[in-house]
Amino acid sequence: MTQRRVAAPRPGRLTGAMLALCVLLAGCGEAAKLPVSAGTGPEPVLPAPAGTLLPTVNIAPAIGWPDGRAPLAAPGTQVVAFARGLDHPRWLHVLPNGDVLVAESNAPATPDDGKGLKGWISGLVMKRAGAGVPSANRITLLRDSDGDGVADQRSVLLAGLNSPFGMALVGDTLYVANTDAVLGFPYVTGSTEITAPGVKLVDLPGGPINHHWTKNLIANPEGSLLYVTTGSNSNVAERGMAAEEGRAAIWEVDLATRTHRLFATGLRNPNGLAWDPHRKTLWTVVNERDEIGSDLVPDYLTSVRDGDFYGWPYSYYGQHVDVRVQPQQPALVARARKPDYALGPHTASLGLASSSGTTLPAAFAGGMFIGQHGSWNRRPHSGYKVIFVPFGDGRPASEPVDVLTGFLSPDGEAYGRPVGVALDRQGALLVADDVGNTIWRVTAAAK
Repeated sequence: MTQRRVAAPRPGRLTGAMLALCVLLAGCGEAAKLPVSAGTGPEPVLPAPAGTLLPTVNIAPAIGWPDGRAPLAAPGTQVVAFARGLDHPRWLHVLPNGDVLVAESNAPATPDDGKGLKGWISGLVMKRAGAGVPSANRITLLRDSDGDGVADQRSVLLAGLNSPFGMALVGDTLYVANTDAVLGFPYVTGSTEITAPGVKLVDLPGGPINHHWTKNLIANPEGSLLYVTTGSNSNVAERGMAAEEGRAAIWEVDLATRTHRLFATGLRNPNGLAWDPHRKTLWTVVNERDEIGSDLVPDYLTSVRDGDFYGWPYSYYGQHVDVRVQPQQPALVARARKPDYALGPHTASLGLASSSGTTLPAAFAGGMFIGQHGSWNRRPHSGYKVIFVPFGDGRPASEPVDVLTGFLSPDGEAYGRPVGVALDRQGALLVADDVGNTIWRVTAAAK
């Protein structure tokens, strides 16, 4: 009997079963009553939770960029493609010689994370949003040898990794955060390929669930410590706290002793890390919890101090108790620190880079660039852009400014989704777009 091959549905197309499910979910969901701006800033509006039979699912189907189309840059700036044709580029790191490293990566196999109705819904969300593709598991090096703002050389620096994400060069060692371990690789300036095996520095929480798989890292200014993010293994600890060992935290790893300790905890899914270059303060952006309404809970930007606890899973945005979590821990909630600055509900704020050294216009001279990957648990959509948060006296000082927009079509489809952000050696802003498979480069507009 001859078997007939059936083509997989294209991104942006609905099969009959998928369409039926989306109609069902739409009927069980709810919609925002507040604008994103209400959940943004140092004092966000936090309405009462809105429970639904099934979570609000509002997916922006991934379709990629039409020919000749690009994101919209802020007034006084312009954007070009630094590199195209990448494979799910997630994170960026700029080396001292100007080479740009790109982690081409996606979620690892997590066989125990897709069980039950919620697991099936989550899988549908990821597939429709463009994240249902195998991981390339490599770090690619991009080089602009002629200085025209477009990469003209490309090589695979490291292959055979395990869902890599964060990268940091300390001395002659390139550290890479795989989803389950931090590895160190020997690096020589100008190298386009590393063939030596990595040396494990420390294991990271992984396993057959590994709900938040992205692990980021940054070195301290002295080059003696790494700070490593480990997201939670669930939404609100519904798998029990034993499954959250070492998670929802930022680790401090000693490079000399290869030991680690928990530096800050109660952070549901910290991703971007950056230093305030003037005050030597560590900052992070955090994805907060889902499934209590389109207006809750805001993601946030915050400074991080040794010993801080931020509430997850027991409370959010300081001491707002999440009654879904039982048993509660009142003593922990009592010391939960309120974040510095809300970034809007469900914006999926991931990328973070200090603007120190930028050559963009003066309005972007002091603050943080943030890549907002975009919502699935909010109606209407939020995120899907790159913003800038101005700082004053070492703190967020005013409303965010849009840097790159236009990632959504008029019909709510995703041309692209911004993730990692970084400044290149010329002070331009680089943005990894894992749906458009492009690295965008933002510069001051030509005069």
